[in-house]
Amino acid sequence: MPASERPVILNQLGPELGKTLKEHPSRPVVIQSSFPDEPWKIVPEADILVTGGFANWKQAPRDWRFPERLKWVQSQTTGIEIYPPTLLRDRVMTCGRGLNALPIAEFVFAAILRSEKRLEETRARSEADWRRHDIGRLYGKTLGLIGYGSLGQAIARRALAFDMNVMVNRRTAWEGERGIAAAGIDEIFATADHLVIAAPLTVETEGLIGADLFRAAKPGLHLVNISRGSLIDQDALVAAIVAGDIGSATLDVTTPEPLPDGHPLYTAPNVFISPHISWAGGDQDRAFQDRLLRNLDAYLNGEELEALVDPARGY
Repeated sequence: MPASERPVILNQLGPELGKTLKEHPSRPVVIQSSFPDEPWKIVPEADILVTGGFANWKQAPRDWRFPERLKWVQSQTTGIEIYPPTLLRDRVMTCGRGLNALPIAEFVFAAILRSEKRLEETRARSEADWRRHDIGRLYGKTLGLIGYGSLGQAIARRALAFDMNVMVNRRTAWEGERGIAAAGIDEIFATADHLVIAAPLTVETEGLIGADLFRAAKPGLHLVNISRGSLIDQDALVAAIVAGDIGSATLDVTTPEPLPDGHPLYTAPNVFISPHISWAGGDQDRAFQDRLLRNLDAYLNGEELEALVDPARGY
């Protein structure tokens, strides 16, 4: 194949992935620019950009535009709110949607079981600790889900295996399915024992969860956020926890990240914060690599790509 016909890929995700790309049958020209400080500086000869959710994307100049030759961007992340808006308008983009669903779903149930079973509080360290404790259960309890994409569906499957009731709110019209009820956000807050935020961050969902919903919540509600911190009004969350409007919260995401020292969420009662690690522990690198190679095949053959980002929805 003449060099002029070989795809030119700008890889920002490390040399190991670059090595794999070079072995693709199309013999692409791979330009390595690992974890750049200015990821928007894209060489003009690139046809394809492979990138990740680097914080520095937010520093891209407002008047910046992608090079004309660049036709497709593959993001490692599921959320794409960090990228310049011109990316969605001007280029085909695919993302990491669904690649982290299983480890995040496991994390969610670790959080729910931690809340119900009170393992830290009931651990016996001496003879005096051998006494009865009141602990909770999952069967018969209600799980609420805000968002029902691949992640929400993975969480729902596990909830049904625990014989929980499942209520789901999603952006698009939906009539529910076996064992899962479609519901409004207000109804979910009023009914759920555990509520998981699994919706993408968009203009419509930013600040979605606030004081009114917290005041309407079922007493003792356990709120779990594994999406983006900006979906929640954090000041309202602190106030709701202190006032007892909700019982507890597990936050794997916050705004900003990392949460600065002295932030009231650190000291609010019954709030567990983890440093955005719910996705860890799986085989995401291999899964991303496999998706990227499938998408490269599809791109070169003029076929539809996996996990396309919808510019109208923003995810």
